[in-house]
Amino acid sequence: MIALLLALGSSLTYGCADFLGGLGARKAHVLRTVMVAAPASLAVELLLWPVLGASFSGAAVGWGAASGVASAIAFVLLYRTLAIGPMNVLSPVTALVSAALPVGVGLLQGEHLSTAGLVGLPLALVAVVLVSAGHGAGTARPSRTALLLAFGAGAAIALQLIFLHQSPADSGVAPLIISRAVSSAVTLAAAGVLHRRLGAERPAYRMSAAAGVLDSVANLLFLLAARSGDLTVVAVITALYPAGTVLLARGVLAERIHRGQLIGLGTATAAVSLLALT
Repeated sequence: MIALLLALGSSLTYGCADFLGGLGARKAHVLRTVMVAAPASLAVELLLWPVLGASFSGAAVGWGAASGVASAIAFVLLYRTLAIGPMNVLSPVTALVSAALPVGVGLLQGEHLSTAGLVGLPLALVAVVLVSAGHGAGTARPSRTALLLAFGAGAAIALQLIFLHQSPADSGVAPLIISRAVSSAVTLAAAGVLHRRLGAERPAYRMSAAAGVLDSVANLLFLLAARSGDLTVVAVITALYPAGTVLLARGVLAERIHRGQLIGLGTATAAVSLLALT
C-alpha cells in the first residue's frame, strides 16, 4: 500500500511538472525552459542529500548515469515525436510503451501478481492509453517515422525508470543526483550547440524552475516506491501521469476533458483499487 501511494504521488507530480513545463515551453524554446528546469531539479536533489543520505558506490553511479542518459534521450525523442504528430495518436503509444516495458522487466525478475493484480494491471495499461489520448484519437494516421520515434521515446522513459530501480536500495539519493547531473549536462550541451536556433525569447523562469523542482520530487517518489514495492505495479501507476496534466489543464486552462479521457480516469480509479488489493 505504501508503494502504491508513493507511485500515485509520483504520477501526479510528474503530471504537474509536465503541465508547467509545457506552459513554459509555449513562452520560449523548450531547451531554454530545460536550461532553467534542469539546474533547479539538480539543486533539489542536492538539498535532499544531507536529509536522505547518498552512497556513491560504483553501482549507484553506474545505474544513475545510465538513467541520466536515458532521460536525455527520452527528452529529445519525446519532443521530436510530438513535433511530428499527430499528438493524440503518438502520446498514448509513448505512454503505453513506457508502462509496458518496466512491467515486463519486473515479471522477468520474478515478481508475481495476485488475481486482483492480474486484472488491475492490464486495466491500468488501458487507462494509460485512454487518459493520454486527446480528442479524435485515431482519426489521423501517423507516419512510420513518427511511430518509431514514439516507441523510442516510450522505451527511453521506461529505461530511465528501470535503471533507477536497479540502483542499490541503500544508495539514498545518489542515483538521482548522478542521473540529473548527467541529463543536465547532456541537455545544456545540446542547448549550447543549438544556441542560434533557440530564439531570443526569455523563458518563464519561475514556471520552468517549478517544473524542475516537481520533476525531482516525482523521481524521488518513484525511487522510494520502487524500493518498497514491485516494479510491475509501481511503473504502471506512475505511467498514469497524463491524468494529472489533464486535470490541471481543465482546472487552470479550462480545457475540455473528452469522453475517452473521462473513461480513462474512471478506468484508472478501478485499476488502482484492484492493484491496492495486491
